Formats: sequence, structure tokens, C-alpha cells
Amino acid sequence: MPQESISRVYRSELRQQQAEQTRQKVIAAAAELFGTLGYSRTTFAKIAAAAGVSAETVQANGPKAALLKAAGEYVVLGAADKDDVFDLELGQRVLAIDDRDEFLNYIITEWCEMFARGASLWLALAGAATMDPELGRYHADFVAGVTHQYRRLLEVCRDRGWLRDDIPFDELVETAAVLTSVETYQRIVNYDGFGLDAYRKWLRRMLTETVFSAKQSPRR
Repeated sequence: MPQESISRVYRSELRQQQAEQTRQKVIAAAAELFGTLGYSRTTFAKIAAAAGVSAETVQANGPKAALLKAAGEYVVLGAADKDDVFDLELGQRVLAIDDRDEFLNYIITEWCEMFARGASLWLALAGAATMDPELGRYHADFVAGVTHQYRRLLEVCRDRGWLRDDIPFDELVETAAVLTSVETYQRIVNYDGFGLDAYRKWLRRMLTETVFSAKQSPRR
């Protein structure tokens, strides 16, 4: 390849990397502001100031509803614009775990950390969805996406013989999604005041009783 063509490719890749880094800065700033100020009080100007970029740059990563959705993905999954849990560190770690109890310990810890940093943002998204039809569609898609990722994680558990086999798999997925929802976390930890440790123990017991089998089967 001629040197000029190599230089063009390099510059193009560098611009893409810089654009992605800027987008992640914008999304991280948006996540913080949406969680603390709510949807209506978070403006492009405030996001721009927090991210250290121009308002035009923020708008280029919008619209606002799309930014809130991306911020939700960033908080929940650790990265925005990702649609495969197994592309993330969480998914890779799950694939490497071959013990049911170790899996439960790991995934519950991850969920608790995720909720601690993202519950307020998730509730901001849910609340704003009732007032903005476009955001309502984003919210519905986001919920469906989270449930789909839960399904994929539980498919791994099913293949390893860790799940109950007396209940339809779809029902197990829905049960896990409800038990691990941010609304359930918010009620137990913040509204009812049981605290994080009590929630962690409760969640493990409920998952063990309702989703996972009583005895671990050998890995297939």
C-alpha cells in the first residue's frame, strides 16, 4: 500500500478513536447529570461543561433521549452501544466460571455495584419515559435489551445444569429479571431501609430458591 494511503487510513482510524473517546466522555458526564438532576433539568450545556466539550459536540451525540439511553447502558453494562454481554468483562468472566456458587457470588456482587452507581439514573429514565413518547420507546427497548442479556447469561447456566428444570425457561428468565430489577433494589435498600448486605443475602436466597436448582449438576 502506498505511504499516502497508509497515512490516510491511520488518520481515519485516529479520528474514529478520538470520536469514540469523546463520545464516552459525553455519555459518562450525561450519566452523572441525569442521575443527580433528572432528565428535564439536564441540558446539553450542562453535559458539555461536565464533559469538557462544546454543546455542539454533545448535540452531535444526541438527541437527548438517545443520550439518556446510552447513559443507562454505560451505567448498567459498563459501556454504551454494546449489545452483547459476552463482549464485556462481566460476560467473559461468567464464561470462565464453572461453579454455580462462584457464579452466584460473582454476579450478585456485580449487580449490587451496578445498582449502587446506577439506580438513580435508571429511575430517571423510567420517570422521563412516561412524559416523552420517544423516550418511552427507548425505555421499552432498553428493558427488552436487558432482559435479553439476562436470557443469554441464564442460557449458559442452563447448559451447565444449574437451573431448575421443573419450570419453563422463559419463566425463569422473567423471574430473574424481576428479582434483579433496579426497582426491587431501590425498594429494599433505599425505601425499606434494609441495607445493601441484607439485599445481597435476600437476592441470593431468592435466586437459589426460585431460579437455580437445589443441587449443582456437573458441568456438561
